[in-house]
Amino acid sequence: MAEGASKEQRLLGLRRVAMLAVAIFVSACSTVVPRTAPPPGPAVVAPPPEPAVVAGLPTDSDHHMVALLVPLTGANGAVGRSIANATQLALLDTNNSVLRITTYDTALGAAAAAQKAIDEGARLILGPLLAEDVRAVLPIAKRAGVTVISFSNDSSIAGSGAYLMGYSPGQSIERVVEYARSQGITTYGGLVANGIYGQRASTSFLRAVEDNKGQVISLQPYDRSVASITAAAARLGKSGPVGAVLIVDDAAAAAGIVPLMRKGGQTGARVLGTERWNNDTAIGGRPALNGAWFASVSDALYRQYAVKYRARFGAGPYRLSSMGYDSVLLTIRIARDWPVGRPFPESRLRDSGGFAGIDGAFRFGSNGVAERALEVQEVRGGTTVTVSPAPSSF
Repeated sequence: MAEGASKEQRLLGLRRVAMLAVAIFVSACSTVVPRTAPPPGPAVVAPPPEPAVVAGLPTDSDHHMVALLVPLTGANGAVGRSIANATQLALLDTNNSVLRITTYDTALGAAAAAQKAIDEGARLILGPLLAEDVRAVLPIAKRAGVTVISFSNDSSIAGSGAYLMGYSPGQSIERVVEYARSQGITTYGGLVANGIYGQRASTSFLRAVEDNKGQVISLQPYDRSVASITAAAARLGKSGPVGAVLIVDDAAAAAGIVPLMRKGGQTGARVLGTERWNNDTAIGGRPALNGAWFASVSDALYRQYAVKYRARFGAGPYRLSSMGYDSVLLTIRIARDWPVGRPFPESRLRDSGGFAGIDGAFRFGSNGVAERALEVQEVRGGTTVTVSPAPSSF
């Protein structure tokens, strides 16, 4: 019995040893993995917030928004395009980066063009060219507090936020009469084409002669027909000889009228013209006008401008286009005191010192009409010669 118990005890002991060996083996074969953080992944960046949607047109906080209103199509499209080209040339010549000029076609409707320009942020309007377009634009511009610098010469539309850069027939007539008086001429006659321009020119002529202590002997209107002009010239001749005769018409028409005037009896009268003659590039080639005088803006700087214009655009400019160039120059000058985004400082247009440009010195009077420094030219030997220079300033 003792031996049997001893065997059982030995078997139990062996079993315990075997279990312990297994435990040690398992323990020895196990690998303890340290608990460390996983390697970092790519950073997660939140997307930028979407920009807020703002109603209306985009704004420009770096430029003065200026609208140019001219006809780009239709009967006056060529003149309007020449003015638009002139404004771009002025920006290039001055290396200007402050003004942003956008052109709108008034031939499609001046009022609609003005409204669109203002809706798109224009703080100043350059143009329109035609008086009827200025009338259509003014109420819209006035409601928006936008100043208009027009290229018209119709003084009846000036004022109430409208300024006129156009060449005034009244100023031209006053200047040429003043010069004629300085040359000893005291008696005058006139041949005037019917129409609004003729009526206003006649009034200016009568006033200018009176102011210079002269006398208008006869003032004869006419329609644009040979019969009417011949009759008017005959009536003028019957009034007696005069020192000078003002012909209120363009240069081409005046060249046809002079022979009829001579035939009518005014054989020794000096012929006078208006500022419209300066628009005629062929005036020097009209023999009938040889010796005639007319007053206009100076051509000295214009000739240089015309060369640059032709080189850039491949064709010569219209004479009126210089107003577009000069309107940019005066805007640039005023822009020095014009914070971007603020209303245009209209009061600066009445700067008593005036402005200077291709067409010489000018300033705006209390009525909003540009007063210009004019020269007197004489048609002579196939060209024009300055016989009385324009003053350089006021």
